[in-house]
Amino acid sequence: MAEYENTNDVSAAEPSKLCDLLEGGWKIFEEVDSTNEPLASTGIQVRVKRAIGMLEEAARMVALLDLFSRNEELEEIATADLKYLLLPALCGALTMKQTSRDKRLETVQAARAYFMDFLKRCKEYDISRFELPRAANENASPDEASESGSSTATVTPQPCPSDLVSMAAQRQAKIERYRQRKELEARLSDVRRAVDSGQADDEVSRDFYNLNVRRWVAVCLEEIESIDQEVEILQNMDGLKQGAAKQPLQPVRPPMKPFILTKDAVQAQVFGAGYPSLPTMTVDDWYEQHRKRGAMPDQGIPTRPAVEEDTDAKEREEEDKEKKADDDDEESLLKARNWDDWKETHRRGYGNRHNMG
Repeated sequence: MAEYENTNDVSAAEPSKLCDLLEGGWKIFEEVDSTNEPLASTGIQVRVKRAIGMLEEAARMVALLDLFSRNEELEEIATADLKYLLLPALCGALTMKQTSRDKRLETVQAARAYFMDFLKRCKEYDISRFELPRAANENASPDEASESGSSTATVTPQPCPSDLVSMAAQRQAKIERYRQRKELEARLSDVRRAVDSGQADDEVSRDFYNLNVRRWVAVCLEEIESIDQEVEILQNMDGLKQGAAKQPLQPVRPPMKPFILTKDAVQAQVFGAGYPSLPTMTVDDWYEQHRKRGAMPDQGIPTRPAVEEDTDAKEREEEDKEKKADDDDEESLLKARNWDDWKETHRRGYGNRHNMG
């Protein structure tokens, strides 16, 4: 009898501690979820890990106490125990808040396991109508997983009518879940005021926890869809990294020397290569060689530009004209006088047939 009384005392003392663990972890999640601080900051990550530890400890205590059973209905669960249904969902949500890039795949897989545990429990109690997502190892068969690296990388399958119908059904289900979630959040905001004030009776408190559980069902379904997409991306990235690591590094090849393709060496000597031969010296070497020999074409001879030559020719022509005028050449004087007389009797432009003026 004494032993039975001691066990009752332990079980009576545990729920108070269990309640503190749940409320503490839940409060930290709400603070982290609504904070404006960076999620990757050290303070936020420390609080996230502490909250996960508190909720995991509470989940172990719930398992030891056997608060939930598959053989009972939702109405048979005590109102004070309904909130412990949220433990896996809160653990999964806090796990998704972790920002370790090196262990991101393990993190999202652990969060998916928490969400699936919560959804299975809600499905057993028929809390809400929803289709339970497939397990992670059921998303693709081993044959499909082995062929995904080769077939999906090169061939993009065209959607068939059945796929389009399923996609439309999934879209409609998302819209319906979003609508239900907004309705539940609106009802929760009204009920929360009564619960926070401490004036809620057993029926209001039960309604509050039921609404929370149904809201988290919608949240978990959305989180699992996003996790499945992220897992696929992370696995593909790991595969690409492993493939790049397995490929051997190609050695750097030295530059090839130019060579001539001919039938034989005699033909190359007689006919050549078919294009100018390769240079044997640089321009500077050639210039230096000719400079030493004194065979430079412009060495010691100044060059005159063509403009100076034209100027000299014009000057010589003017000098010849002045010399003839000074010598009073009869022929040149007669020619000049006739030209002056003709200009006096003919206006400028006379005889210009192109001008027609």
